[in-house]
Amino acid sequence: MAFTKLGQPTTPSISTSSKRRFIILFLLFIIFFPLLFLSSAFFPNPQHLDDVVHLQTHPTFFNPNKIKPPRWLKVIHETHLWPHETLKIGLVNFEDQEESHLKLGGTAESVIINFESVVSSNITWEDLFPEWVDETKPRGSCPEIPMPEPGKYSGLDVVVAQLPCKEVEEEIDIHGNVRKAGMRDVDRLQISLATARLVVENGISQENKDVYAVFIAKCEPMMELFRCDDLVWHKGDYWVYKPNVEKLKEMIRMPVGSCALAHPYVGNSGSRQLQANTNELPHELQLLTRSPSTYTRKEAYVTVLHSSEDYVCGAIALAQSILQTNTTKDLILLADHTISYHSILGLQAAGWKIKRIDRIKSPSAKIDAYNKWNYSKLRIWQLTEYDKLMFIDSDFIVLHNIDHFFEFPQLSAAPNDNWLFNSGIMLLEPSECFFDNLMSKRYTLKSYNGGDQGYLNEVLTWWHRLTLKINFLKFFDKEGGDRLVPEDRYTVHFLGTKPWLCYRDYDCNWDRQDYHLFASDDAHARWWQVYDAMPNKLQKYCGMTRRQDRGVRNRKANAQKADLSDGHWKIELKDPRQYDLMESL
Repeated sequence: MAFTKLGQPTTPSISTSSKRRFIILFLLFIIFFPLLFLSSAFFPNPQHLDDVVHLQTHPTFFNPNKIKPPRWLKVIHETHLWPHETLKIGLVNFEDQEESHLKLGGTAESVIINFESVVSSNITWEDLFPEWVDETKPRGSCPEIPMPEPGKYSGLDVVVAQLPCKEVEEEIDIHGNVRKAGMRDVDRLQISLATARLVVENGISQENKDVYAVFIAKCEPMMELFRCDDLVWHKGDYWVYKPNVEKLKEMIRMPVGSCALAHPYVGNSGSRQLQANTNELPHELQLLTRSPSTYTRKEAYVTVLHSSEDYVCGAIALAQSILQTNTTKDLILLADHTISYHSILGLQAAGWKIKRIDRIKSPSAKIDAYNKWNYSKLRIWQLTEYDKLMFIDSDFIVLHNIDHFFEFPQLSAAPNDNWLFNSGIMLLEPSECFFDNLMSKRYTLKSYNGGDQGYLNEVLTWWHRLTLKINFLKFFDKEGGDRLVPEDRYTVHFLGTKPWLCYRDYDCNWDRQDYHLFASDDAHARWWQVYDAMPNKLQKYCGMTRRQDRGVRNRKANAQKADLSDGHWKIELKDPRQYDLMESL
């Protein structure tokens, strides 16, 4: 406040310093406002540019050479052998108007891949994966799924696909079975197969030049086709793969489903060369067939024992039956801590190479269920020192050499009910990341039967049908008949009570009315033929315990009391094992 000479205050007025501050602020505004305007024009908001393919709403305002490419494209350029090359990109499941809006910049050019949607064909998953097919036909019959025209889209470096993803939820089929809807989606399969075919066709035509596959999807791409081993980068809804063309070619040569028997792959397996009849293949697949590889694969038969020694004898008989067919493959057995050192010695003497494992609990199994630890079988995917494995449950015997089935890809198996495969025998390819994937899904995907078969059928919905001859289920749904094992069967799968838990005089499945479905004296005798061919030192591992003996005799007495019409209970037990019972295995 200012004062007069008389000491009286004067009226406030704008001082010289206030005017100076006003002028400075005004000048700053004039200087910096144009700069702010220019920065907004030359430096747009970078949000989402790194991780998404987003739409260009005002294309005339952008110089294509200045556009920052999406992150997935940058990843491909960083891993590509020719990082400065302009990439040609094929777009699968994109509309024409979407092509012009993709912000690929000057580093890539794109083309829309045209083919008819499978939805209009009214093809269902049951059409692709029927319960039964006529195996007498040379190739079988599958619905035709529209694919891109062969040779039309050449020179592609990348195939980008928008993958449809339905909600994964339980639904009941016409037979009253629970299945996972969304995992079995024909539209999703078509887009995946089309992408795979384009990658293979361009990879081969460009002399094995890397061709990438990119999926834009809220769900994981089909792991049956696009392996986790080939995954280069994943973030959010974006998945970048650099597929192994040879392995992907093996996949697309298979039928589109289990509606036809799988084809053996043209390749070199061990000491023999398999020549496929390419004339039986569609024309576009004949174009993809080249000279077989000279690489010798490492392959093995594998089985698993866990939680009980009840199947030790079965595993010994399985190994002996395989060796009796003059196989050239290794034999691997995974055993948990419940298998004693004494049993391990017998298993090794039978021909198995033993690997100890920690067992895995089945989240879907009921308390104290027989399959409580059946997820231990999933550890076979950890045997990465092998290229391919043929898993066989230890309640099998092999009748004829099956080495040639190693020519099929993962996952090949014989059918079960409906669209399902039977996991008792299956061809697979080990992979540590695949095993990790199985572990990560085990609490979210529920097994329909609480065990490994129910779980694997939810994870691997696209599989390849092997002949029923490789997995002869000892199952007879009609009373009467000879119940014989046909001579052309490669194996016998012993359902019901196992032969070594019974006496050799007859199949004791006859002693229970509800087990008559599994009864066959002929199949029973086939197992004992393998036993008789074993060295004596191995036969001692198939002895009966006192507990097992009581069980057999109690069932036999109950059959006599019920006067079962088959009359097997009248047969006198003469098996010498009954006179040398053990307290325990």
